[in-house]
Amino acid sequence: MSGINEFIDNEVKSNDVVLFLKGTPDFPQCGFSGRVVQILDYVGVDYKGHNVLADADLRQGIKDYSNWPTIPQLYVKGEFVGGCDIITEMFQAGELQQLFTDNGVPHKGQAA
Repeated sequence: MSGINEFIDNEVKSNDVVLFLKGTPDFPQCGFSGRVVQILDYVGVDYKGHNVLADADLRQGIKDYSNWPTIPQLYVKGEFVGGCDIITEMFQAGELQQLFTDNGVPHKGQAA
């Protein structure tokens, strides 16, 4: 396993919720990353964000790690959940909130 893969593996396994995005949670730099940040903020879950634009190795490494071609990517308890479209659909159906509940991840938002 390469250094970047070890870093990613450690991050997703040692944090309950990790988002790899373009930009930062405070300043997303693409619409898809921004939408996922809005959803996570709305449901009130604590998460760790990693800006893939700041590190080319991380940007490619996360795609290789997940075998998923796009960013953002959300991980919960070490498991890859999906990108923007999947997270949006799960949120709208209440499945994202249930995923957090099922995994013992504290959050405030309830499905509308």
